[in-house]
Amino acid sequence: MATTRQKTAARRNIKKARNVQSRRAHGARIPRRSTSLTTRQENRMRAGTFAFPGKRKEPLNDARHVRNAVARFDQVEGVTEKERDAAWRRIRAAARKFGVEVSARGWRQLMQGGKTGRSRRSPRSG
Repeated sequence: MATTRQKTAARRNIKKARNVQSRRAHGARIPRRSTSLTTRQENRMRAGTFAFPGKRKEPLNDARHVRNAVARFDQVEGVTEKERDAAWRRIRAAARKFGVEVSARGWRQLMQGGKTGRSRRSPRSG
């Protein structure tokens, strides 16, 4: 349950957001704080700028997005190993283009021992 202080802060934030939205609607140029892609920008991107173009997952349009794609590679679900191979090639190419250093030798290395605990290889018995 929210405290009185949290509710007051939420009301204040909503009031600020409505004020900014109204000013933008009336022509004021107010910069956005977020540097991420808007849904409109993402929808207008070519499929080839994504690591997984068929699913339009993990955009690779700048260095920040390339680093994010590497960090979240093991979290992408619903793709085959063949799609992962192709995505890893795209990520490596984008990393070279934007000067991002990738220490992993391959995507299988990213799948081992990550925070999610998912692993593509079966555990060794011994």
